Amino acid sequence: MRNDKLIINRRQLIRGAAGGAALSVPILHFVREAYAEQYCNMPTGKEVVLGFNVPQTGAYADEGADELRAFKLAVKHLNGEGDGGMLNTFKPSALKGNGVLGKKVAFVTGDTQTKSDAARASAKRMIEKDKAIMISGGSSSGVAIAVQSLCQDMGVIFMAGLTHSNDTTGKDKRKHGFRHFFNTEMTGAALAPVLAKEYGTDRKAYHLTADYTWGWSQEGSIKKYTEALGWKTVKAVRTPLGAGDFSQYLTPVLNSGADVLVLNHYGKDMVNSLTQAVQFGMRDKQVNGKQFQIVVPLFSRLMAQGAGEAIKGIYGSTNWNWQMTDEASKAFVKSFGKEYGFPPSQAAQTCYVQTILYANACEMAGTFAPAGVIKALEGFKFDGLGNGPTEYRAADHQCFKDVLVVKGKEKPASKYDLLEVVDITPRSKVEYEAKMLGGDLGPVNMKPC
Repeated sequence: MRNDKLIINRRQLIRGAAGGAALSVPILHFVREAYAEQYCNMPTGKEVVLGFNVPQTGAYADEGADELRAFKLAVKHLNGEGDGGMLNTFKPSALKGNGVLGKKVAFVTGDTQTKSDAARASAKRMIEKDKAIMISGGSSSGVAIAVQSLCQDMGVIFMAGLTHSNDTTGKDKRKHGFRHFFNTEMTGAALAPVLAKEYGTDRKAYHLTADYTWGWSQEGSIKKYTEALGWKTVKAVRTPLGAGDFSQYLTPVLNSGADVLVLNHYGKDMVNSLTQAVQFGMRDKQVNGKQFQIVVPLFSRLMAQGAGEAIKGIYGSTNWNWQMTDEASKAFVKSFGKEYGFPPSQAAQTCYVQTILYANACEMAGTFAPAGVIKALEGFKFDGLGNGPTEYRAADHQCFKDVLVVKGKEKPASKYDLLEVVDITPRSKVEYEAKMLGGDLGPVNMKPC
């Protein structure tokens, strides 16, 4: 084997797969003696193996099932099969539709069980036994942070799936970890002004919060931005993940003097807590001379589907919605629908996108070596993947793009037509300095695993 040295020695025009205007982007080329000869799971055969680690059981299993569907579709498109989906709209793209760097893409899967220990064990097995060179997935920030740390230690890339806690690209960020999904800081910045406009600035909020890193982060961000606009926090109560019955937590809300309930819950926990809150008659009550309101800061179409009638009129935020009218979103919805018979969720979209972005970075770098892939992703600006112009910020590996504020539709046209986009908050309104959330990316890990 020869050693390679990474340099950027020229700029090359890459034309978008859909035939758009040529874009000037840095192309990474290699000469001898930059990288170690070996790195973890360096592909030597005709295939490259990706590891998809999703919650197939537990409170977030519905999200995990849709993530896995999207991963499989991304692999199909990367290997030149099917209609190509967003490979036809993504730009600038170095992908050729023949695998990655001439190797066919294969994959293995694991069940995180929505538990950090189980997720780490599953990812470790995929890296050590199955020789996965990249790990993606997860629908829990606790899982994402745990697996991201493992991938850093083992020298493979982690392309985070659905993870919303600030900590993932804040205090717990890692050089080998990248997040396309937005975070709770962005949710707070986008959602609070809409809540103040709809419900006024003189409100008293009661928080029920999932007791792990995402819930704490979401509660903190909503408090930060609503209190700055005049809201007061009456109380914040932590609830265990997978509680199922939330009645013991909901009963005290009615006597607290609060006129807004903020449910910092996700997946089946949100479905259960929201449904039970509505069954308690909370939305029919008058408190402090105001109509009582419920807010769900982070929404998904799968959660809305599970909550049914209870979702109507409820405000929240989302990373993406299948009814977006841009060409990329339409291409993905068409491709996913043809494959599975129903529209994709935001979890599916972000996992599909992460797989494509990783593969493209390998092509740009001309190597699977982590140092080259990381260099290609850091500061990468792209479009045509369903979120408009987006940048993978080099300082913290967080994607920055516009944020959608949504509410549950009062008169849905179908069982999938559940969320209405009420505001698109531009990137400029949700961006912050990387140092605000702390943490240190650390070094590239090129040791053999």
